[in-house]
Amino acid sequence: MSEQKRPRVMVDMSATLIHHGHIRLLKKAAEIGDVVVALTTDDEIKRTKGYTPELNFEERKEILESIRYVKEVVPSPWLISYKYMKEQNCDLLVHGHDNSNHIPQEKLVIFPRTEGISSSILRERVLDSLIEMNTDAKPSKASDKVARFLIESIKKEFRLE
Repeated sequence: MSEQKRPRVMVDMSATLIHHGHIRLLKKAAEIGDVVVALTTDDEIKRTKGYTPELNFEERKEILESIRYVKEVVPSPWLISYKYMKEQNCDLLVHGHDNSNHIPQEKLVIFPRTEGISSSILRERVLDSLIEMNTDAKPSKASDKVARFLIESIKKEFRLE
C-alpha cells in the first residue's frame, strides 16, 4: 500500500514585517499540505508598494524558513499566476480574503485575514511609539514639533493615517 503524498500548498506573501496573522495563515495552510511560501522580492515590493521593505528578502526568507509550518521559501512576483504555481510544483494557493491572484477557483483556498493586524498597522504602532519615546508631555520644544511633523509626514507617505 503506497503512502499518499501531501499536496504542495503555496502561500504568497510579502511579510515585510512578520506578525501573528502570517503565522496563523501558515498554520492553516500546513493543515492542508506542505507549505511553500512564495515570498515577494524586494524589487517587486518597491515597484508595487512604493517603498523598500524594513526586512530585506534574505532576512524575511530566513525568518520564514525557521517557522515549523514552512517547508520551502521561493522568490516570487507580486501576483502569482497558475503557470508560476505549476513551475513550483504546487497544487493549491492559500491566501487571505483579499486575494487578487488569477488562479483557477478549484486551485484556490481562501481564509479570512486576522483582524486588527497587518504590516501597515505595525508601522503605525512603531511611529506612535517613536512619538511617545521622543516627545515630552509639553509640546513646546521646537524639536518636539519637528518630530511630530516628520512622523505625521511619514504616516501620510505610507498611507498610515
